[in-house]
Amino acid sequence: MIRSLLSRLAPPTLLRAPQVARPGSDQGDAGTAPGRGRRARLRDWAELLRVSALFTVPGDALAGAAAAGLRPNRGTAYAVGASLCLYEAGMALNDWADRDEDAVDRPHRPLPSGRISPAAALGAAGLLTVAGLTLAARAGRPALAVASALTATVWAYDLRLKHTPAAPAAMAAARGLDLLLGATATRSAADAARPAPASFGRDPRTPRRETAVEGPAAPRTAVPAAAVLAAHTYAVTAVSRHEAHGGSTLTPLAALGATSTLGLLLARTPAQAGIVPAWSAAAYLRTAAVPCLHAALNPSPPLTQRAVGGGIRAMIPLQAALAARSGSAGTALMLLGLVPLARTLARKVSVT
Repeated sequence: MIRSLLSRLAPPTLLRAPQVARPGSDQGDAGTAPGRGRRARLRDWAELLRVSALFTVPGDALAGAAAAGLRPNRGTAYAVGASLCLYEAGMALNDWADRDEDAVDRPHRPLPSGRISPAAALGAAGLLTVAGLTLAARAGRPALAVASALTATVWAYDLRLKHTPAAPAAMAAARGLDLLLGATATRSAADAARPAPASFGRDPRTPRRETAVEGPAAPRTAVPAAAVLAAHTYAVTAVSRHEAHGGSTLTPLAALGATSTLGLLLARTPAQAGIVPAWSAAAYLRTAAVPCLHAALNPSPPLTQRAVGGGIRAMIPLQAALAARSGSAGTALMLLGLVPLARTLARKVSVT
């Protein structure tokens, strides 16, 4: 009777149970913290872009500068910015290209779960690519040329080569080019900052010429370091091709051999280089080789994915070892400081 009377006096909507907003949705009520929907969207983008792997990117440019025999400068900063943008562009493009496959194997990812639209991911990849090339252009034409080759490699890998036998080689080339981008940008900035030569004895009737940039676009001294980084990337990419289904013992075993060899070679440094290269090499082996051993003994998808994640994070101590071998102990120590940060963030957002 009471309910019948209330239904005549009040609109039906007041008699309904209150709607409780779902966690992460934009709909809120008195029990929902303001901005929760925005935080959820930011987490979705952080997952799409693999922000936990961003700590592995700046070391490419810094190791390239060290391998070129130069201190980091304005060009190095531009190279770091370009590398970060192009890396994130590759992450967004990767999930856009694999959205149908992920709908079956990884339905929890942002695109197949519907948390981010494919159009938004593709648009982000395009904008980040433009931003990366723009930053590289600020470092000079040689740096833009290397960044253009890097961009072409990244897009070719995601759109055409990822599911072909050429995938590991393409990814290895991308990482090697990223290190050469740092060397080239740093070299260009250093050459531009050189003072003009003295004009004593010069015929005043001779037109004044600007100081030319000396040497090749990418310093040759950086090529061995780029080759080491490319070899590691090749091994990690080969293992990543089995992370969804596992089942491969030979591939993580080969990656174990490759990373162990690289670590031992990096640990063999002249006495005057100090102990920083040995520290860096030990950190590299611990981060890369141990998960590969576990994946070789038990090639299950979780352990294979852990080996891939370890291989990605191992790029930081590898970059530190390369910088230390080139005489940049300060850069190496700074990079080693990123290792615990990368490990902590990887527990919240997967790097694969």
